[in-house]
Amino acid sequence: MHYPKTKVYFDGSHYIGIPQPIKKLKKKKIVKKVDDDKKQEFEKVYKENLSKTKKEKKEILENELSKHFENKKQAKEYVERNLERKKRNSIVRRTRLARKVNLQEWNYFCTFTYDDSKLNEEDFRKKLSNCFKKLSYRKKWKYVGVWERSPVNKRLHFHGLFYIPTMIGELIEIKDYSTKKHQMQVAHQNTYFRDRFGRNDFKSIESKEHVNESKNYLMKYIEKTNEKIVYSKGLPTYFVSDILEEDVICTIGQEDRKILLFDNFTCLDEGLVVGKVSKETIEQMPKCN
Repeated sequence: MHYPKTKVYFDGSHYIGIPQPIKKLKKKKIVKKVDDDKKQEFEKVYKENLSKTKKEKKEILENELSKHFENKKQAKEYVERNLERKKRNSIVRRTRLARKVNLQEWNYFCTFTYDDSKLNEEDFRKKLSNCFKKLSYRKKWKYVGVWERSPVNKRLHFHGLFYIPTMIGELIEIKDYSTKKHQMQVAHQNTYFRDRFGRNDFKSIESKEHVNESKNYLMKYIEKTNEKIVYSKGLPTYFVSDILEEDVICTIGQEDRKILLFDNFTCLDEGLVVGKVSKETIEQMPKCN
């Protein structure tokens, strides 16, 4: 037995395969009408109370949404369903982030903020996003990151993991005082971004531990701020390979739907051997999300 066109990801320790499922008859979808007013208000109140505890958040949501229901029980059930939806969505986002990060090579963790004398917050977000897109297309940069506001002055920043094959500008060492840590710190600022946007810091990624720390840092912010993750275009979640039976250690996961692979399994594309799994081999394999 072999597993054709299996989606493969790296969980940080092992390669995991998701074989193609057996095709089943499609069930007719039941379209339910969504009450937009309730959902919009739920999202608005939820966003306004992100910093609250889980219990406080739930009580506020139930109180604010109770006007849309006949009794408190209905409001409570609605809030519980939507909080569960939020939880599931958060798990999906964290899982997608981890799989995309683990499948790529990264060499910098970068932070960008803006200088008031150069541009305002709206322009900063728009122009920096456009700059990243152009660098991704023209210079083959890869990135994954999140927008975040500093806790004290609420100033907008962008934090991200980057793969930079060709650096633009020049990295210069800057020493200054950190008001957050109350000590001197060293930053490696890029002159290209400093001149156009403002302060930045390019920290070199030197190990898998640094990648995991950076990934966890991003996860912390997406959970705390509910901001969407920003990915460079075409950043895959999986690569696709035919898997030989002898390369499978065992089945794992819910209902044994996944397969745990040996660290040196053979990658095949349309039945043709590409090579043992490695960075170079994965680059040649088809990708998907």
